[in-house]
Amino acid sequence: MRIDEGAVRAGAAWTAVAATVPYLTLKLLWLTGHPVGAGDPGELDRLWLVNLLTFGMDAIAVALALAFVRPWGRRAPAGLVAFPMWVATGLLGTVLVALPPLLLGTLLVGPEHGDRHDDGKGLDGWIFLLVYGGFAVQGLALITAFVLYARRRWAGLFRERIGDLPRSPTLAVQRGLGCAAALLGLGVAAARVYWAAGGAVGLPVALAQERAVGTAVMNAVIAVMAVAAPAALLVPVFRIRPGRRLLGPLLVAWTAAGSLFGWGCWQTVAFGATATRVTDLRTAVPGLLTLVQTAQVVAGVLVLAVGAVALTERAASERAAFGRAALPGTPDVESPR
Repeated sequence: MRIDEGAVRAGAAWTAVAATVPYLTLKLLWLTGHPVGAGDPGELDRLWLVNLLTFGMDAIAVALALAFVRPWGRRAPAGLVAFPMWVATGLLGTVLVALPPLLLGTLLVGPEHGDRHDDGKGLDGWIFLLVYGGFAVQGLALITAFVLYARRRWAGLFRERIGDLPRSPTLAVQRGLGCAAALLGLGVAAARVYWAAGGAVGLPVALAQERAVGTAVMNAVIAVMAVAAPAALLVPVFRIRPGRRLLGPLLVAWTAAGSLFGWGCWQTVAFGATATRVTDLRTAVPGLLTLVQTAQVVAGVLVLAVGAVALTERAASERAAFGRAALPGTPDVESPR
């Protein structure tokens, strides 16, 4: 039985839209002064800008889902679709990777290590289920819809092999930037592994004392992403295994680099918003954490830049080959003589 990809894409896109409704509703209630599920309404007031930002991010996710099923989505500029989806894939893909070990760790260790607050000022337990359950469904659905959308719009990428990439005048620059991203990624990974293992140097005192399972899992996942993103990029940049399909390294680099950029930016904003009282030493953000977050973002941007240049050159090469083929009597390949 032949699967109708259009129907699957539409179903996935509308599922992603439906999965955002509970989160958007919760954020709208918080933004309008209704502290549903929050033990400390004052904390929500201090995080008003963060809640507004996350509301906007999920609204963009809805727009992306619609772009994957509406006719205007095919006509939208590639960058206008690709960049926000790159960030969304990184954020939601990280949640999907982190959820299984997080749930397992919570079952084995229990929520007493910082994941539950007994002072009555934290969020109710159902908030976690609503938010991260919604993120999981949204991530699976939105990424599925995007893959099917990309398969239709950029079909060549799903068939091309690494050796098919054109000879590039910027290849030396691409390789240099890829190696720089790898060095930054190794530094980020080392710091994240240290924190995941229980290290406290460089973390806010309050965060280090909590030793939450979720914090450890996220540090471990980001460490993996910090290694995976540049490693996957270097495979096509150095033309390793030219007979291999390009799609595999491209998907890994896309997701992992988006994770580095998205979570690096988000954590910088979140820590900045929650550590506004400089006299509170427990929430003060040490310089090492900021340095790691910055390196994480830069590594993601470097991978994005190299990938964008390589794919732009590939597209230009395809257009040039198509133009030569369209001219009567013009050979597809110029003679080496």
